[in-house]
Amino acid sequence: MEIIISNSSKEPIYEQIYKQIQAKILTGELTEGTPLPSIRQLAKDLHISVITTKRAYEELEKAGFIYLIVGKGSFVAEQNMSVIREKKLRVIEEQLQDVIANSKEIGLPYEELQALLKLLYEE
Repeated sequence: MEIIISNSSKEPIYEQIYKQIQAKILTGELTEGTPLPSIRQLAKDLHISVITTKRAYEELEKAGFIYLIVGKGSFVAEQNMSVIREKKLRVIEEQLQDVIANSKEIGLPYEELQALLKLLYEE
């Protein structure tokens, strides 16, 4: 499993790991029951602290993306795609609210915001 860590990113390393594994699960690259590398092995492979990897796995488990079997390891959990879609829609709505607030602050007309969104969406 390939995970790329950016030391120049403002995003914490555990969050980078979380998001990349989450994306692999959501796209079907990692399917239900697939074993993940052990916490120690992933930390060794990425040259990071075991604590950082442990936090990423804990967050993935809390969110329902993986489950742990003591003595066996961590595995990809079954995903309810409709629930995941709803969660993602909620995140998108929150992000769009921030975009709209920022646009209004600088006086960006709705039509320009819409054109910008269309341009970025089609890239």
